[in-house]
Amino acid sequence: MSFVLGVVAFALALLISIAWHECGHMWAAQATGMKVRRYFVGFGPTLWSTRRGETEYGIKAIPLGGFCDIAGMTPHDELAEEDRDRAMYRQATWKRLTVLFAGPAQNFVFAFVLVIGVALVWGLPILGDKPVYATEIGCVAPTTNAKGRPVDCTGPAPAAAAGLRSGDRILAVNGHSVTGSPDLVKKVQATTGELRLTVQRGEDTRDLTVPVTRVQRMTQNPDETLSPVTVGAIGVSLHQDTVRDYDALTVWGGAVSFTGDMFAETWKALISLPSKVGKLWTAVTGGERDPDTPVSVYGASVLGGEAAERGYWDVFFLLLISVNFFLGAFNLVPLLPLDGGHMAIALYERCRDVVRRRFGKAAVGPVDYYRLLPLTYGVVAVMAAFMVLTLTADIINPIKVF
Repeated sequence: MSFVLGVVAFALALLISIAWHECGHMWAAQATGMKVRRYFVGFGPTLWSTRRGETEYGIKAIPLGGFCDIAGMTPHDELAEEDRDRAMYRQATWKRLTVLFAGPAQNFVFAFVLVIGVALVWGLPILGDKPVYATEIGCVAPTTNAKGRPVDCTGPAPAAAAGLRSGDRILAVNGHSVTGSPDLVKKVQATTGELRLTVQRGEDTRDLTVPVTRVQRMTQNPDETLSPVTVGAIGVSLHQDTVRDYDALTVWGGAVSFTGDMFAETWKALISLPSKVGKLWTAVTGGERDPDTPVSVYGASVLGGEAAERGYWDVFFLLLISVNFFLGAFNLVPLLPLDGGHMAIALYERCRDVVRRRFGKAAVGPVDYYRLLPLTYGVVAVMAAFMVLTLTADIINPIKVF
C-alpha cells in the first residue's frame, strides 16, 4: 500500500510542478498587461471551471499536464477585437521574454525551495567529486580467501611509514585528482613501485611518497564468479563523504552551491540525451539497463513510490528536485514548441528589426509560424518517439535503485 501511495504522491507532485510552471506564465502575462484567457490543470473534458475576472480557471479529466492560454501568443491565434492591442506577439520583446521565461523559472524556484527543505532535514548529497579520508592504516594482506576477503597480515604499513595519518583527506594520486573512494582504489591498484599522495591535514596540504605492494585480490566476472588478479595496495581503509549537513545559518550557501551543481549536472544530462538513445534501445531489446539513462514520468513515479515504501523520503524529494530542474532546463531549449523556441523567435524578431533600422529599412511583421510547422512537427515527432522509447524501457527493463 505504501508503494502505491508513494507512486500517487510522486505523480501528484509532478502534476503540481507542471501546474506551477504554467502559473509562472500566467502571473507574468497578467503582470505585463497581457490577457490570460484560460488556465487549466490537465487536458481533455472539463471537470470543473470558474471565471475570475477575464480568466477561466479549471481542472480537466486527464491529469497529464496543464496549459495557460495567453491571447495572441502567435499571430495566427483567433482574437476578439478588444484583445488585439494586448496580443502577446505585439508586446515589447522584454515582456514576451519575461512571460516565456517565467514558466521554467517557477520550476527552478520550486526546486530551490525543496533543496532548502531537504538540506535542513536530511542534508544534501555531494555532487561531483566526493571527499575521501583515510580511516585505518595497517598492514597489507598478500592475498584473499575464496570469498574475496583479505587474509590476516602482519608487518609495517606502507602508508603509515610514508607519513599518512588517519583523518587525512586524500586529494590526488600522482597529481591526478580523486573523485571518490572507488576512483582512489582504482588508481592505487593500477600503480607499481611507488605513488605520490597529495593529502590535506588541517589547513596544510602535503605530498607523501608511498611504496606500493603488489598483492592478489579477487575481481568479479560478468557471470558473478571471482577470479584472482594482481594489483597494488598501500594498506589504507577509506571513508567517503556523500552528504553534507546544514543548519539554519549555513543552509543558504549550501542550497545555492547545490543548485549551481544541479544546473551543471542538468546541462550535462541535456547535452547527453542523444547518446542515450542507443542505451535505451539496448535496454528495450534485452540488454542491461544503464542506470544513467533517462526515465519517463511513469518510471520516475515508480522510483518515487519505491523510495516512499522504504522510508527514503530524502530520495523521493531529491528525485522531484532533479525532475523540476530538468523540466525547467528542457523548456529553455530553443526549439518549437518549447518555451525556448518562442523565446528564440522573439529575439530573432528584435535583432532583425534592429539591423533593418540600421540600414534605414522599416521593421517587418512577426515571424510566420506556419512556415516553421515542418520543423515543429519534426521536433514533436522526435520528442514523442524518445518518450515512447523511455516509457517502454521503464516498463520492461526498469532502473533498479533499491
